[in-house]
Amino acid sequence: MAPTHRMVDTNGIRMHVAEEGQGYPVIFCHGFPHGWYVWHRQLAVLGAFGYHAIAPDLRGYGRTEAPAEIEAHTNRAVVGDLLGLLDRLGAERAVFVGLDFGAQLVWELALRAPERVAGVIVLNNPYAPRPPQPPSTYWTKAAERHFLHLSYFQRPGVADAELAGRPREFLANVFYALSADYHYLDTWSNPPGLGYLDVLPQAPALPWNWLTESEFDHLAAEFERTGFSGGLAWYRALDRNWELSADLPTRVTVPVHFLYGAHDPDMEGFSGRDPLTVMRAHLTDLRAVEKVPGAGHLVQLERTGAVNDFLLTAVAQLVGPATRTPGA
Repeated sequence: MAPTHRMVDTNGIRMHVAEEGQGYPVIFCHGFPHGWYVWHRQLAVLGAFGYHAIAPDLRGYGRTEAPAEIEAHTNRAVVGDLLGLLDRLGAERAVFVGLDFGAQLVWELALRAPERVAGVIVLNNPYAPRPPQPPSTYWTKAAERHFLHLSYFQRPGVADAELAGRPREFLANVFYALSADYHYLDTWSNPPGLGYLDVLPQAPALPWNWLTESEFDHLAAEFERTGFSGGLAWYRALDRNWELSADLPTRVTVPVHFLYGAHDPDMEGFSGRDPLTVMRAHLTDLRAVEKVPGAGHLVQLERTGAVNDFLLTAVAQLVGPATRTPGA
């Protein structure tokens, strides 16, 4: 079965969602530079097992509206989108799955509206409490020593033009660099002042053992059409997210299932020295932690079977077993 598509009015914007199946809602939240399609293998499986699997293009991406203001791309704004989506679905609660920026989003959703969250399933990006200083404080220091995309992306128009000028090359190179087939932190050996395409490795020709040419073409076509400015706005809103989170709780109280790739660069280089210990100290209901060998950042594509098995087990524990099996 292929997913169905529709536009939903939520929180003042038009949001595109792809969905499969019927049953309890499970909402998938992507990161950068992704879109709903990075979850298409998961939608098929969850839908076939009797859940309502839903993957939106988050604001700024794909067919969803992309407001110009940075303020419009804060976690608080996108949490509003997701709560509005729940309302449109007629659902009191849902399970939320997040990766990359989508992980940060569902962590904050669990803090802002725990009553709407049956549980979260997070891939690769562990929870950490709010740091004592704005995030840019830390990037700026690191970017004085070596290239760091977090800092590079802060300059309006610079990265936008570079990436939009060579979208297919950028996507292939960054997907490859973030996978278990490359060590992403090697990009830090480059000096500051370069562009992102200058520091990324040259990706081998597709297909790869975890991504087909047609899948890549689908992902690339969206960014060829839209450019990357909507996604880059999420990076430029990170300090504002920090400001807006000052009064939020520091502990996540909803049930949590966490999975990560053994070679994920976020776990290695962006989440502190002992991210699992920090995460455990701030969750009151952590139910599972699983490490997936041979996987990097796009773990749901690199090791689809392991991720799908983890998702089915987690969702069944959170909201009840599947109502059917594929083909039944």
